[in-house]
Amino acid sequence: MLDEGTGPVATENLLVPGETCWRIERAERHAVFVDAADYFAALRGAVLRAQRRVLFIGWDFDPRIRMDPRRSGRRGGGRRPDKLGRVLEEAVRANPRLEIGVLVWDYGVISALGRGLMPIVLLDRRTPDRLTMTVDPHHPVGGAHHQKIVVIDDCLAFAGGIDVTADRWDTPEHLDRQPLRRRPSSHRLTGPWHDVTSLVSGPAARALGDLARERWESGTGRSLEPVEDVEACWPPEVEPLITDVDVAISRTRPEHGGTSLVHEIELLWLAAIAAARRTVYIESQYFANRRIAEAIAERLREPDGPEFVVVNPDSAHGWLEEKAMGSARATLLGLVGEADVHGRFRLYVPVTEGRRPIYVHAKVTVVDDRLLRIGSSNLNNRSMGLDSECDVSIEVRAGDPRHDELAAVVTGLRNRLLGEHLGVPPSAVAEALEACGGSLLQAVESLRRPIGRSLVPFTPPDLGAVEQALAGTELLDAERTPNRWQRVRRSFHPRLPGRGARRH
Repeated sequence: MLDEGTGPVATENLLVPGETCWRIERAERHAVFVDAADYFAALRGAVLRAQRRVLFIGWDFDPRIRMDPRRSGRRGGGRRPDKLGRVLEEAVRANPRLEIGVLVWDYGVISALGRGLMPIVLLDRRTPDRLTMTVDPHHPVGGAHHQKIVVIDDCLAFAGGIDVTADRWDTPEHLDRQPLRRRPSSHRLTGPWHDVTSLVSGPAARALGDLARERWESGTGRSLEPVEDVEACWPPEVEPLITDVDVAISRTRPEHGGTSLVHEIELLWLAAIAAARRTVYIESQYFANRRIAEAIAERLREPDGPEFVVVNPDSAHGWLEEKAMGSARATLLGLVGEADVHGRFRLYVPVTEGRRPIYVHAKVTVVDDRLLRIGSSNLNNRSMGLDSECDVSIEVRAGDPRHDELAAVVTGLRNRLLGEHLGVPPSAVAEALEACGGSLLQAVESLRRPIGRSLVPFTPPDLGAVEQALAGTELLDAERTPNRWQRVRRSFHPRLPGRGARRH
């Protein structure tokens, strides 16, 4: 079988339980939500249909957000519960067997207080015993719980990059001015926001349920039994991307409180880059991890290595974060640029019809027609070991009787994402790829436009003295524990290329 017309697919598996992933389980159905509008609408319906339990595991959570403003804004739609807190309240009121738990990172609650939000309001409802919100302070100093998971009845699970909070709602059109894109308190219009998450059912959902219940017990001290007496569930309004497919769950779990370090996500990054044949497509909030940048640079030096197309936001949120993360990005782009002697790397920023930068919060990786990864982890240091993270992946394996079908799903989603950014249908991306002999970079360049919706090459800023100093530190983006990199090297799978010692 050919990999986009270039030669035999590698036979070694990228997803290896205990190394690059935690578990591989079957998803009876698998769907992907591009941008939060459809996700929030589907989540609302799934919560109201839940029978026994809903668990939210998040970095942030805001019960004031509207879940489906497009529908609730229509005539007569105001009678439907639409604000998240009201949806949860209605769900437990209508079903006396239902329990809902919300577990968020403790600093996320402090941040919420700064926004004028009191999450404890959820505890003042009429059903406090079945609607519980609590915080999880069990993480290293400076670390965060960054997973974004919602599990319903252990038969349905959402996992990816979209937080159930303010400023996330948007549609794939990413209009310059979207009247439904508003802050829940001030009602101020917010900017365009690009994000991605996934949905699975069946054993894969049960596995994510195991992870969510483990997090719940770790954060609250209270254990939960699996939900056993609920039939298979799937939102009727959601069209599956693929059915009956193996899904891998990869984690980052920091070394803390007696628990050992889990760095499956980092190992998957390195394995995927090493195995790529033609193209690696990345959407990430940051480009700030030196080891990943060095692994990319190593492939760029090869005369016939893969192309890398990276989609980032123009800048990070907040002055200090941009000074630290933006400075690291500029430095690493210099490292990659020196290695890119064959012109196979580009980092782009998506812009609206009015050429306004779209904020990229999605965490997606597509390798050739072989690997699709969607998750919560960013391409930065803390996502590899300091913060808790959860990614889900599909691998198209050699010899699979459905190889061509699965490969088309993987490349189809990549083309859909690129089509969204470039303002063209996915079919136009596929046609450009064919016309450009399989070169993803050339295809993107052929479709880019000087006006309107498109992708714009990112130009790193010149670093001043402050930025250079920050780029040499790990401010806001620390790496984990002392001597940790030596342990990582010893645990690499033998097929993975070795890397030098961590640079300080």
